[in-house]
Amino acid sequence: MAWLSSGSSNAALIGNLKNHGLITSERVASAMLGVRRQHHHFSPLLNQQFPSNLDDQLTPPVVTQVDRAHYSPALPYQDSPQTIGFGATISAPHMHASAAESLLPYLHPSARVLDIGSGSGYLTHVLANLVGPDGRVVGIDHIQGLVDLSTANMQKSEDGRRMLGSGKVKFVKGDGRQGYKAGGPYDAIHVGAAAEEEHKGLVEQLRAPGRMFIPVGVSSQWIWVVDKDEKGEVRREKQFGVRYVPLTDAPVE
Repeated sequence: MAWLSSGSSNAALIGNLKNHGLITSERVASAMLGVRRQHHHFSPLLNQQFPSNLDDQLTPPVVTQVDRAHYSPALPYQDSPQTIGFGATISAPHMHASAAESLLPYLHPSARVLDIGSGSGYLTHVLANLVGPDGRVVGIDHIQGLVDLSTANMQKSEDGRRMLGSGKVKFVKGDGRQGYKAGGPYDAIHVGAAAEEEHKGLVEQLRAPGRMFIPVGVSSQWIWVVDKDEKGEVRREKQFGVRYVPLTDAPVE
């Protein structure tokens, strides 16, 4: 139902994704809408369209101003990929929702998160909304222009500026295929471009327990969810077919 989920505003987009079953978690809906709660996660904006359990109405919401229009220069509320320059795209909103929901069990208040191929910085901001004040989210990209772009995009909102200033979020330049050891181990790793293969080093940087959401393949791409349990044993699950830009070497500068 992704093709029916576009909206005229950020709230309408998230509402349509939720109506069509592409978002099932109130935490994810609130994080993408830009609503933060001390106790997860009721939004009166969402509740106008989607009645929620009254037990979730614990604290007043705080609008944190994450908006896809800050991250997508054209058609931000269209549920499809959009170009952001540098040969890169921002993924379709339903894919961001799918990634966030998959990683959600590992996004606890002090979680460490790595967003590989962070591009526009949008999902990095959403993931930061899903962890607590002691959590840390690192976005890594191999193109300096995208690192600069993601930082500038986050600075468009007061909440984004606060996250950058506090160190809760940071963007770095690097080869995402190698991960970012300095910030690990990670409770959750998201890979936003298709790897030719699962990179062993990324699995090694997962905490035990931890989870990675990664598209793998060239002509045929699939989302794989890689789980590491408390004993360090790794289990892999092939989930659904996708089409991502490739995770490649950086262009010559």
